[in-house]
Amino acid sequence: MSVAGFIRDILPLLWSGIISGCLYGVGALGLVMVFKSSRVVNFSHGNLACLGAFVVYGFSSGSLLSLSWGSAVALALGIAAAIAAMSYALIAPIVFKSDLASTIATLGIGLILQGAVQLIFGADIVNLDLPVPRFSFSIGAIRISAYDLAVLAVTLAIVGGLFAIIERTKLGVAFRAVSTNPFACEVCGLNLRSVHLFSWFAGAVLGLVAALLIVPTTFLSSTTVPSFMLQAFTAAVVGGFSSLPGAALGGILVGIAMNLFSFYVAPEFMNTFLLGVILLTLNFFPNGLLERAIGGRV
Repeated sequence: MSVAGFIRDILPLLWSGIISGCLYGVGALGLVMVFKSSRVVNFSHGNLACLGAFVVYGFSSGSLLSLSWGSAVALALGIAAAIAAMSYALIAPIVFKSDLASTIATLGIGLILQGAVQLIFGADIVNLDLPVPRFSFSIGAIRISAYDLAVLAVTLAIVGGLFAIIERTKLGVAFRAVSTNPFACEVCGLNLRSVHLFSWFAGAVLGLVAALLIVPTTFLSSTTVPSFMLQAFTAAVVGGFSSLPGAALGGILVGIAMNLFSFYVAPEFMNTFLLGVILLTLNFFPNGLLERAIGGRV
């Protein structure tokens, strides 16, 4: 392969990897928010996001209601937040007793949510588009679409808003304190459950936004969004489950790595590749890449 040919291929691969990595990063942020506050790896994250995406489809396509896309998203966010609260209420009695038991409980909640999707919306594959203008332009070898710009804008807005809340509000201070030393927070009278609930709400919103952005590139079924969360989970492992900046960075790294592997090796072994990335990261960087680089600060 010539140098010119390599550059012609690599630049679009890097660009599309960054775009898809933004989505993995947003999904990973939801996982990390829950883990940092309650030490629970939330395996129902993808199933709740999938249910939220189907609610948007049902409310905007006419199968349940005929609302505008924005109204459907607003209702779906409310429903996702309510289900997140109920999910946390189910595992709250065991959160302070066993991290492992709480994590296993989220597997059960995920299966219940997947069953609810199939019961209400069926097992058929549906399309759910993102209402963005249809245009694109090229900069050198990179082709930039309106969808790419929408993903970047939404990701930057969400990440900026999330970090503003965590760094500038009392709720964010409480979240950081609970993440660092929950025992001391409880001794000081801080209500740990309210902080947990905030992180579960945030995780549900982040998961739904990531699902709505990723679904237009593929299709919506009861398994596509939960499968997508494998990439988000890998991003959280790479960046560190206790680092919010690490989750965002991990998403971009995973997106680029997946694109390069798919193009130069074999796309059919993508899940195997992701599991290999998880194993290597846990062996050499058990706390994630950024955790080691900056010392694990929130």
